[in-house]
Amino acid sequence: MTKVVIVESPTKAKSIKKYLGRGYDVIASTGHLRDLPKSTFGVDVENNFEPKYINIKGKDKTIKEIKSHVAKADQVYLATDPDREGEAISWHLAKLLGLDPTAKNRVTFNEITKKAVVEGIKNVREIDIDLVNAYQARRVLDRIVGYKLSPLLWKKIRKGLSAGRVQSVVTRLVVDRENEIRAFVPEEYWTVELKTASAALPEREFPARLIGYEDGTKFVPKNAEESRTVEEAVRGAVPVLASLHKKVRQQNPAPPFITSSLQQEASRKLMFSAKKTMKIAQNLYEGMNVPELGLTGLITYMRTDSQRLSEDIVAEARNYISENYGSDYLPAAPRVYKTKASAQDAHEAIRPTHVELTPESLRDSLDSDHYRLYKLIWDRFIACQMTSALYDTVAADIHCGGWLFRANGKTLKFPGYSILYVESSDAESENDTTLPPMSDGEKLLNRGVNTAQKFTQPPARYNEASLIRAMEEKNIGRPSTYAPTVSTILDREYVEHEGRALKPTPLGEIVNTLMVERFTDIINVDFTAHMEESLDAVEHGQADWHAVVGDMYKGFAEELAQAEKELDGVKLKVPETVSDQTCDICGRNLVVKSGRFGKFLACPGYPECKFTKPISKETPGFCPRCGGKMLELRSKKNNKFFACENRNDCGYMTWDVPLAELCPKCGGTLFRRYTKEEKCIRCAREGCDYSREYKPRGRSKPTEEGTPSEDA
Repeated sequence: MTKVVIVESPTKAKSIKKYLGRGYDVIASTGHLRDLPKSTFGVDVENNFEPKYINIKGKDKTIKEIKSHVAKADQVYLATDPDREGEAISWHLAKLLGLDPTAKNRVTFNEITKKAVVEGIKNVREIDIDLVNAYQARRVLDRIVGYKLSPLLWKKIRKGLSAGRVQSVVTRLVVDRENEIRAFVPEEYWTVELKTASAALPEREFPARLIGYEDGTKFVPKNAEESRTVEEAVRGAVPVLASLHKKVRQQNPAPPFITSSLQQEASRKLMFSAKKTMKIAQNLYEGMNVPELGLTGLITYMRTDSQRLSEDIVAEARNYISENYGSDYLPAAPRVYKTKASAQDAHEAIRPTHVELTPESLRDSLDSDHYRLYKLIWDRFIACQMTSALYDTVAADIHCGGWLFRANGKTLKFPGYSILYVESSDAESENDTTLPPMSDGEKLLNRGVNTAQKFTQPPARYNEASLIRAMEEKNIGRPSTYAPTVSTILDREYVEHEGRALKPTPLGEIVNTLMVERFTDIINVDFTAHMEESLDAVEHGQADWHAVVGDMYKGFAEELAQAEKELDGVKLKVPETVSDQTCDICGRNLVVKSGRFGKFLACPGYPECKFTKPISKETPGFCPRCGGKMLELRSKKNNKFFACENRNDCGYMTWDVPLAELCPKCGGTLFRRYTKEEKCIRCAREGCDYSREYKPRGRSKPTEEGTPSEDA
């Protein structure tokens, strides 16, 4: 008997085939095979918003191959990913292959391990039509907004623009934050810090900050005069320890990762974009080559909002902690983490599939990025089942010259989980110091007073981590859409990076202004959050998806008609960013333009002056010919190459990547060459023959499966 198992990615197909063995034919669909057409609307508004699905262009060969396998099979299992997207792909496959959608042919794997795969095959179920309908509702909603609204942006701003139901709201978050920063009026204040020490240990100086008056009334100097009043009262006065408060503070470990927290922590600790995090996590889920094990899934499914953990894996973690750290690091009972009420809770938290596959045991099997993300997941999971960290904290209230100062101290009493993992934060941590032994009423030494002028700071710009946290807190999108949405607004050039921070572009601000003024529902955060709740209701069989779409469409269609009427004949101009570089021909300051292959510099005198210039980026290396800086540039076909900054005089260019490392023989810049024929680190300086083999750490090929994204 032949059984066919259809999954989404070729990598996952290989992993599952290994576990199922003979009698099973495991094949990949490489993502969706049917979707709404790209060239037409594809939604019959008059017929209850019925979508018109077609086979995706370029997928005919895949469809034919799958049909040929299924024709010879006695049993077909649809084993696509365990979420709305995966359920919809299985439903589309059933339609394509003529399978009964009510028959039991759907299986899911939360992790790609032998136990999970074998159990999954045993637990066959019907396709969950409620999940499919939730997917269809989202897809149709996004198509309506994108297809109906984008042409308006083309006419009123410029061709090629797009609008999306979720991406527009997320763009608004970034624009609103930028407007807050611009409108912020800093307020002056002063800090006063007393330097003091105990008479018994005069060398152990420590700072105490001003709290207010001795009676406990708070006071913050608003100007230099008020600051000087405090300083004069304190200078020469004898500090007295009024009270000493000691206690033991317990700090619990962070819960296991969900999609949003993984993206945030990978951004903070590894400097990964959300898109990169999800791509690497997908590889780890589907399977990596491990010595003696072959292709092995290393983590559970990475699109989840649940903090639930299986009893078996918690037991494994507790055994590992007991054996490797001792009983002091093992809580009396397993830790259980509560999943928030709005979560779908369809899967476990993101965790390693096998505790015994420690990061160190896989160091030589994974490349740097895969290793670091796996270690982050593994460490966080083990730490979440360890005992709390304990700190001895001390707060010393000091009276001096009629004013109250406070010194805080903290020392680690027992590391607990922090011996393995400590969660990072976007906020700055307090700098607690270790205080010397002191007793109430003790007279201290006055070592001087420091005052400093400060100003209140505006809210920080979002970075990818904090933007995803805001999306989660405001209920905008779901785990599968966080990373694609952030990538979309960056790709559309509505938002750009400035360092690690995100700021709106002039284009993004113009588009946002039009959306805010004309489409109050679509751009409204609360409306979007309510929409997500409606989609969840569809998923749970509590709402009809046609009705959910219909409710949104009515208001949207009215706003669209009104906007087209009121904006008739209006053209909105996007302000150009003026650079400090001048035109080589006419001397005018060049402006930043966007083209097919990204941004470039152009003369504002076009069409009289057609001078253009690529925007270059410095690299760590230097030209082997003249010693000038090497610049990263793009060709007309958008291929990356490197050229000397003195390219008009020197002319040196290369496809090889300049490195910060210097040649051990001549001291010149080393270049990395990576082609089918040659993989090496070499010196390009004339007369130097230094070269060595370049061996990148191997990894599985990225999945061909695409990640879910908002319709544009």
